[in-house]
Amino acid sequence: MIPRTFPPAPGWSPDGHRIKNEIDYSRGPEKTWVYGALRVRDGQELTMTATSRNSVFYQQFLQLVEDANPHGDIYVITDNLSSHNSVSTRTWLEGHPRIRHVFIPVGACWLNLQEGWWRIFRKTALAGRSFGDRDHITHATEVATAQLNARARPWIWGRPAPPTRRLRRRYVYIL
Repeated sequence: MIPRTFPPAPGWSPDGHRIKNEIDYSRGPEKTWVYGALRVRDGQELTMTATSRNSVFYQQFLQLVEDANPHGDIYVITDNLSSHNSVSTRTWLEGHPRIRHVFIPVGACWLNLQEGWWRIFRKTALAGRSFGDRDHITHATEVATAQLNARARPWIWGRPAPPTRRLRRRYVYIL
């Protein structure tokens, strides 16, 4: 092996290896979770920020959903997170018979229309931003939800039908 006769490129150690650095990434001590419920018939969304993703905050969120929808049954389509199916949540749901859980299969999040709304929400509220504290995230969530609700439309699962062609050409081949 021929020894190096030129200085190493920036970012490389003198022995020719990449400089390794510990990754210093964390969400910090103050995490913020965003709960959301999409009413598919009119496209309106209800969001709530919380400091934890546990049964207590999930039940608070379900109470907000119930208060926002005073009439009829409420079907909550959800994933299999432990707080969604905990003993305390099931006990709470017994006292609120209008709310019914529908669990989607594991690995089939595309069945939940809420996931499409989350994609739009992240682009509107969170993309490219750096938040100083929990209150900034809560404010961004409230503003983005209000903006998206102002232009909400009913959500339909699946692809819309292609538009019909206005002019159809007919080719006749005579042999």
